[in-house]
Amino acid sequence: MGKTTTTVNLAAAIAAAGNTVLVIDLDPQTHLGLHFGIDETAASVYDLLMDETVSAKDAVVRARKNIDLITSEVDLAAAESELASKTDRHDLLAQKLAPIKDKYDYILIDCPPSLGLLTINALAASKELIVPMQTHFLALQGVSRLFETVQMLVGGLNPELQVTGIVLCMHEGHTNLGKEVVADLEEFFETSRMQDVPWRNCKILQPPIRRNVKLAEAPSFGQTIFDYEPDCAGAKDYRKLAESVMAANLVADVELVNEHT
Repeated sequence: MGKTTTTVNLAAAIAAAGNTVLVIDLDPQTHLGLHFGIDETAASVYDLLMDETVSAKDAVVRARKNIDLITSEVDLAAAESELASKTDRHDLLAQKLAPIKDKYDYILIDCPPSLGLLTINALAASKELIVPMQTHFLALQGVSRLFETVQMLVGGLNPELQVTGIVLCMHEGHTNLGKEVVADLEEFFETSRMQDVPWRNCKILQPPIRRNVKLAEAPSFGQTIFDYEPDCAGAKDYRKLAESVMAANLVADVELVNEHT
């Protein structure tokens, strides 16, 4: 669905604008580190979650200028069962990130493709959820189930969590299916505006990420799209998407300041 591609290239574009960014790979497939050209590190997110003596500072490595990275490993697949016995299993990642989170302007977490304990840890540690999806019917159903999980989390573990955006990946806007899914999403969000739900302010972020072969090629070289082909359609789309995300955060910061003045 483009979640790792989005995490990597959104981070790269935000960092290129002068922001400090931390990216965290919570997916046992370990694709995020490979996308940056980084394989093994001294400590991974698995060590961070499972070893009380490992701090976030121990696990952080430099991926690019302005971008730090906490990598994953295949052993993380076992973390779901291993975390089950821990009393703090739902917000362990948030606890571990607390000492370093103020060091960064943005922290982006690449979640696994399932709604287990790892994803719950990511959501418990986050203020915003951005959902990459393809404009397919089954992807639309998956988003609905994800929102149900977010609703439960907001009710207890993380009241601040908001669903702020949908990123349309590998988008083919000229197809009837693509148009129908976008229309369904927009109608759903519009009917949620006056409801007390975490996605009441959610919108489809612009621009959609067009299907672009360069985005698929870049990871095999351990590069972001801006390293690999900075003038291609995919790079242009992610650069503009980053501008949308940063602009939305500036508005949120101003609103927060106004609330306290």
